Amino acid sequence: MTARQTGWPRCWLMTDERMGERLWEAIERLPIGDGGVVVRHYGLTALEREALAETIARICGKRGLTLAIAGDSALADRLGAPLVHKPDTPARTFSLPVHSLAEAEAARDAAASLVFVSPVNKTRSHPGTRPLPRKHARQIVDTCGCPAIALGGMNARNFPDVEKFGFYGWAAIDAWLQ
Repeated sequence: MTARQTGWPRCWLMTDERMGERLWEAIERLPIGDGGVVVRHYGLTALEREALAETIARICGKRGLTLAIAGDSALADRLGAPLVHKPDTPARTFSLPVHSLAEAEAARDAAASLVFVSPVNKTRSHPGTRPLPRKHARQIVDTCGCPAIALGGMNARNFPDVEKFGFYGWAAIDAWLQ
């Protein structure tokens, strides 16, 4: 299998405490069979986060969505999540955030299965952060050695603009709430 052949979804939701109860409508908007949810919610207590992740896991199972748990390999294992984002311990299958060529090289060397490259566009969640120049984004995609997901101000309408740079898919918070 080459780096660009994958069974990973092309559309991802990055969860965030700021979503509140709108989280559920965002999950409902993900495409069945081609959607994934990265459970972050870093600000919750361990018990609150586990309860939320269990609920999200049930919904993902019913809707045919892929589940990823950020930063907690043990929770990912308990919930049967096929992906750990930013693993806290060595994980069987993991993704990493990538913001630079050096991070792309590190992801490749660590054998990441998927990377989330950001910021591809201006984004409300990181105001004042400059988007990656397109040439730099292409270098990151070419270097990482695995499918790259565009993150930062992404939606279905603007994905074709960056897909030509080699991105496999896209991820967002706000796009799933509009």
